[in-house]
Amino acid sequence: METYTKIAELKSRLAELKMKEGKTIGFVPTMGALHQGHLSLLSLCKSTCDITLASIFVNPTQFNDKADYQRYPRTPENDGEMLKSAGCDIIFVPGEEEIYPEKDSRIFDFGKLDKVMEGKFRPGHFNGVAQVVSRLFDIVNPDKSFFGQKDFQQVCIIKNMVRQLNLSVEIVVAPTVREPDGLAMSSRNMLLTKNQRIEAAKISQALLYAREHAFKTPVNELAGEVIRRINSSPELEVEYLEIVDAGDLQAVSGWDDAGEIFACVAVHAGKIRLIDNVQLK
Repeated sequence: METYTKIAELKSRLAELKMKEGKTIGFVPTMGALHQGHLSLLSLCKSTCDITLASIFVNPTQFNDKADYQRYPRTPENDGEMLKSAGCDIIFVPGEEEIYPEKDSRIFDFGKLDKVMEGKFRPGHFNGVAQVVSRLFDIVNPDKSFFGQKDFQQVCIIKNMVRQLNLSVEIVVAPTVREPDGLAMSSRNMLLTKNQRIEAAKISQALLYAREHAFKTPVNELAGEVIRRINSSPELEVEYLEIVDAGDLQAVSGWDDAGEIFACVAVHAGKIRLIDNVQLK
């Protein structure tokens, strides 16, 4: 596995692989603290691309809470070992000054997409995501880039950004990887206390209830019941639960309002914030 920290060196190597050797480049951008969900993206990447490249960069511009940025788990040694064992070909680990030699002042317009759910409760978050992902795409120039379904709204934002900037990269979305008890895998899970971790399984259990009772129960009643089930735990508090049109992320009031419908939730377990979603239609 090759490791790069400088953009110029990485771009030189990728140009050699793409232009001279005709290799296709698959890219998995991460913020580290890797888990099996990340490795599933790497596996999918390896099965469809000649070269698998992963980046590790905790992006400061997507954190609207500095304490959350400082608290975000960082496990560089373990990450390196996991990527090597997974057969990753290239790892890019830049410093902040490498990604942002100057302040990134770009403002993206995502219309309604970033005004709801995560965007409503984390103002500026998705603009920071777009800044760093577009910057990484410019550096890597991948043929395909891989993201997890768990970050459903983020995937919608990135696809929109790719269209806006007329980029040639194909965005590949992989299913959410879950723990045996159903909890969606997340780097933040390692920050949960023992009791919080046990109780966090109620999030996916409530979403599974929503999937089983979609079409049998009015949308608003179902949303209320999902919230009640999660909030029944003294360790958990729902920040939002939205049942939305997968196309524009706007809330639906009836099951016939959209072709694809998702239930999306954000939950606080103490100071730790967890998100998850399921497709209902």
